[in-house]
Amino acid sequence: MQMQNSSMLQDNLSILCLHGHPGSGDAMSVFTQHFWDRGFRVIAPDLRGYGRSQRQHPIEQPFAMLEHLSDLVNLLENSHIDRCIVLGWSLGGILAMELALKFNDLYPGKIAGLILIASAARPCSSHPKVPWWQVMNTGLAVLAHRLTHRLLPHSKLAIWLGKRSLLQYLIQQHTTFAYDRIANEGMRAFLQTSKFATKALFDAMHQGYDRRQDLARIQVPCLAIAGECDRHITAESSRETAMLLPNSTWICYPQVAHLLPWEIPTQLMADIDLWLERNGF
Repeated sequence: MQMQNSSMLQDNLSILCLHGHPGSGDAMSVFTQHFWDRGFRVIAPDLRGYGRSQRQHPIEQPFAMLEHLSDLVNLLENSHIDRCIVLGWSLGGILAMELALKFNDLYPGKIAGLILIASAARPCSSHPKVPWWQVMNTGLAVLAHRLTHRLLPHSKLAIWLGKRSLLQYLIQQHTTFAYDRIANEGMRAFLQTSKFATKALFDAMHQGYDRRQDLARIQVPCLAIAGECDRHITAESSRETAMLLPNSTWICYPQVAHLLPWEIPTQLMADIDLWLERNGF
């Protein structure tokens, strides 16, 4: 878990950043560094079975996805946090909604707002079946970028391979920044994700995870963001969630996909800052 403190905290307001699958607290750096610079207290934990949590607390047996929720409740209860905004990306967004529902009953007012990125209360996918050569090209694209990025910051070989790999479903804008994040934070997160974390997520999806009927209970301000070209969690399922939240703002960016924080970081953070200001955070 990463926890950062500033001498100029924003009115005791913390921001809890929850990663997706595969993911880690480090993979949320595009958010954590920005919020830290703005003076917020920022917490970016590695969820159970992800990142450094495996070394600290090795997982030796299967667990249910909602055990992440128990871990996060304990984290918030033990961190002396008065109020927090929960930002969740993909799986992290699902857990953000679960936290809001949980704390609505336990400690009303503790969760001050939600920022949901590429997430949904009933996640739907339009991802096609992936042939073996696209999987192979993904690894080759990452390798090509890592080997050439110092000499060729915008490697044509890496991009050529990337557009013929799984990356074509994760990003639409094949920028140097996106490839840097994928080749470093993304690759580390992938390698540090346990088989039990993967099983917990897939089991929940196969059981038909659906929280739409409970969204009316989440009264805090919410910002729901999606990429128009997202195939992992479709923009339409994210929009449905936004429409069911009583106090929500909806943004859908064109020509980006599931990894949109790594495609358009400047625009994304500017819009999040504007939402924070409009809601008095």
